[in-house]
Amino acid sequence: MRLPLPESNKSIALWSLAVSLVALGLKYAAYATSGSVALYSDAVETIINVVSALGGLWALSVAERPADHNHTYGHYKAEYLSAVAEGTLVLVTAFVIGREAVEGFLHPHPTGAPYVGILLNAAATAVNLVWGLTLVQVGRSRRSPALQAGGQHVLSDVWTGAGLVVGLLLIPLTGWIWLDAVLAGLIALNVLRVGWEMMRESIAGLMDEAPAPETLDDIRDIIATNGRGAIEAHDIRTRIVGAITFLEFHLVVPGSMTVEEAHEICDRIEAGLRTKMGDTLVHIHVEPDNMAKHEGIVFWPRPATESAAPEKSV
Repeated sequence: MRLPLPESNKSIALWSLAVSLVALGLKYAAYATSGSVALYSDAVETIINVVSALGGLWALSVAERPADHNHTYGHYKAEYLSAVAEGTLVLVTAFVIGREAVEGFLHPHPTGAPYVGILLNAAATAVNLVWGLTLVQVGRSRRSPALQAGGQHVLSDVWTGAGLVVGLLLIPLTGWIWLDAVLAGLIALNVLRVGWEMMRESIAGLMDEAPAPETLDDIRDIIATNGRGAIEAHDIRTRIVGAITFLEFHLVVPGSMTVEEAHEICDRIEAGLRTKMGDTLVHIHVEPDNMAKHEGIVFWPRPATESAAPEKSV
């Protein structure tokens, strides 16, 4: 299920904040009615969701700003900064929840009105499930690290909530009050895993890690399809920052080709890249045929060039 969303990522971040506040209210009510350590841990994690939604709102506001004289390539990396900060908060949350889990295990106590708490927590989990799936889908389609990180965080909360519902139902049936603390400990481990993955992916983006091999293959196919008239394309380098792709490569053309003809090939390649990749900043360095490296993308059939050796007369 996916909700209809506005075009602006900033508006989506506002929705995230509202959903986080609704989930927090439900989860705090679940803890308040039951006194469960596990439900308390879940509510603490949701507080971080609220803080993260605020951070995501800031990052998306900055990322949408146009390039200026101080940031000539735009402000897209602000989204990665937000995702790193969110990952750090998630790791801190894991340690806080872990401490509560240890305390609850050493000093267990029965929960009150467990079924009311379970019902409230299940309602919050359902809200998060719909919103988390929506954020991940929209974040991928718009190539927004902040939206994807937020969606993954919300979905981790969903799996936590589902486990809590099942686990807490066992406590009144079995009388194992220590199970409450064990569930809180499992929440801490899951939060720790999600936080590490979020930080790893965000730091990779800040370090301009190359995109996935599938993406590189798509880029090469687009250049090969639209580069007819050229000889080869080599030294291809690319990075993806938020919703924009930065790409540069050398394009070898026949020495006899005019500047206008070479420019037409470049325009065709750029149009193909933007059609497939979306917002793309392309830098193409045009070179004459004697600069060919005979590697990278070799176009076929090869155009005739003036540098070909003349036939010897007999």
